[in-house]
Amino acid sequence: MAGLTIGKLAAAEGVGVETVRYYQRRGLLGQPERRGSGYREYSEADRSRLVFIRRARRLGFTLAEIGELLGPAEANSAAEIARAAQTKLAAVDEHLRELELLRCRLRRLLHVCEHGDGQDCAALQLGEPAQTDTVQTETVQTDTVQTDTVQTDTCRRTA
Repeated sequence: MAGLTIGKLAAAEGVGVETVRYYQRRGLLGQPERRGSGYREYSEADRSRLVFIRRARRLGFTLAEIGELLGPAEANSAAEIARAAQTKLAAVDEHLRELELLRCRLRRLLHVCEHGDGQDCAALQLGEPAQTDTVQTETVQTDTVQTDTVQTDTCRRTA
């Protein structure tokens, strides 16, 4: 597949020509010299680099992070790539915790809006510490049912 024009390179990897040019401007892809035909011809190494960039993007790496990974990738340094992947995974886990907290707060808001009065809903007091809800739990003992009232924090941030 050597000697690809920018259009053929882009089409082969499912991106637009402007994406290839953008990656060039960002320093992620080189810009080959013009050949006798007047066109720039991209090599198999350029195609492989574009494949790497696209895969890394799908894994959530930023272009800056990809720029840092390109050296280790070309050197086949699995340890450095694994460290970067571990760092990205930790960031994703933290983002998921933040989203779960947001989800909880939105559910609490929805509950207040649907079951509280209009003033409570309009106040949007989400920035305050988590409110507690009263939850009824039942413990079944032989023939009797014991009901306990438990206070629970509705939105807890886990470490």
